[in-house]
Amino acid sequence: MSSVYNFNAGPAALPKAALEVAQKELLNFNDTGMSVMELSHRSKDYDAVHQQTKQLLKKLLSIPDTYDILFLQGGASLQFAMLPYNLLPQNKVGQYVLTGSWSEKALKEATLIGETNVLASTKESNYSTIPDLRDTPFTDNDAYVHITSNNTIYGTQWKQFPSISHAPLVADMSSDILSRKIDVNQFGMIYAGAQKNLGPSGVTVVIVKKELVQQAQVEHVPTMLRYGTFAENDSLYNTPPTFGIYLLGKVLEWADSIGGLEKLEQVNEEKAKILYDTIDSSDGFYKGHAHPSSRSSMNVTFTLPNEELSKSFLSLAKERGFVGLNGHRSIGGCRASIYNAVPIEACIALRDLMNEFKSNN
Repeated sequence: MSSVYNFNAGPAALPKAALEVAQKELLNFNDTGMSVMELSHRSKDYDAVHQQTKQLLKKLLSIPDTYDILFLQGGASLQFAMLPYNLLPQNKVGQYVLTGSWSEKALKEATLIGETNVLASTKESNYSTIPDLRDTPFTDNDAYVHITSNNTIYGTQWKQFPSISHAPLVADMSSDILSRKIDVNQFGMIYAGAQKNLGPSGVTVVIVKKELVQQAQVEHVPTMLRYGTFAENDSLYNTPPTFGIYLLGKVLEWADSIGGLEKLEQVNEEKAKILYDTIDSSDGFYKGHAHPSSRSSMNVTFTLPNEELSKSFLSLAKERGFVGLNGHRSIGGCRASIYNAVPIEACIALRDLMNEFKSNN
């Protein structure tokens, strides 16, 4: 079967180099005679995988020793509830900034658990921009401020994170973690489903300040919903998703080998520029959903003049080996998800297809 251009929104493309190593080691990991999927999670061979993956993540993101790195399950969606269970006491308010569907879902779950408030929202513009929080009135009653760093459906992204000092800043970074340099110290907690930039689906990474874990009031919270359960047991309280963590480690090895975040950010900006320049120079044939100031470097969303042309373009793209370009039903049109593992050649090929289709229609 011929290779394809994978623009899936998630689960998404994985680095070919990481997959090739996993393929080579699949039946016999580290001369154990077993696949890594067959190893005990208490074994020395698996523990080496576990620790190396944590150390690589710590190195690539420059995570200070004052943070715990947890490998959980349940996706970012479970974090929508786990966060308020741990960090939203009865006398505090969870503040939420709405920039898309996932932040709406995070708010909905938190509302079931404690008091919440919508701090800011760009829903009235169909989430085409990121709000400005510079003049937002914060209070000492805020438990945390929650944002979604990148919005896959609408193609928007925080270019600069809000400067929050009165309460922990919490970010769902599922779709742009490891894609650019960030200052982890700005955040009380970061969480991310792995299936876009980090690895396969099934692993969730949580990076949380140790003091927040220690301060959490969890007397009536189920054991498996406590961050402390996993922090105290190095994410080994129960059987973790061992193969997912192993493959996450292989992706991190690849990222480290090509130059880390500096190189990834450079390439991601180049890829995004190729597609946004194509949209902007099309004389309105292609229209981006996101305002230029809020454009995502991970998810490029755009529409064509009408539904018939959109269907025709997507049909042609499928014939040419492009996968995952259908836009979300919320805004229609097209979406090119250009996560870390999507090569620049794929973006060039998409640009050429877009130009060809425009000239023919």
